[in-house]
Amino acid sequence: MSMKDYHTIVAGTDGSGLADQVIARAAWLAVRDDADLVVVCAFSELPRRTEARNMATLGGDARLGQVLGRAAAGQALQAATVTARDEGASVAAALLVDGEPAMALLTTAEERSADLIVLGAIQDRSLIDRLLGTVATEVTKRAGCDVLIVRPTGVGGDLGVSEDAPPA
Repeated sequence: MSMKDYHTIVAGTDGSGLADQVIARAAWLAVRDDADLVVVCAFSELPRRTEARNMATLGGDARLGQVLGRAAAGQALQAATVTARDEGASVAAALLVDGEPAMALLTTAEERSADLIVLGAIQDRSLIDRLLGTVATEVTKRAGCDVLIVRPTGVGGDLGVSEDAPPA
């Protein structure tokens, strides 16, 4: 049995520390397979006044995996592009998508005929995540291509977050 090479890799970012690891892994794979790397950042458009207040919260509402505001999403996307280039990959496209993260990844993967989606996930921490699911759960259920889930590095992948805290 031979492993297939990836030609197009879609990777999601929300500007978090885990997103850096996701982009680094996707970039490594893109370099290894000489694949196109497409980076996606889903965001929720906010009124200008609210967006200005959220400029410092690069990563937005981590529970949704969605960055709050176009400016913060642009910063997250720019940081992801730098990370990918630092890993030796060239970014074929860096896309800001106003909408829900799972749909942004799935739609982009379909439109680009992606062979692989790379995204991050931590262990379920909240009752809401267990009931409604997560971005990773939705993507793995619906993707028409391979999905690589990157867990946080560290001891056992545990971030040490209390159960009440939103996941990172």
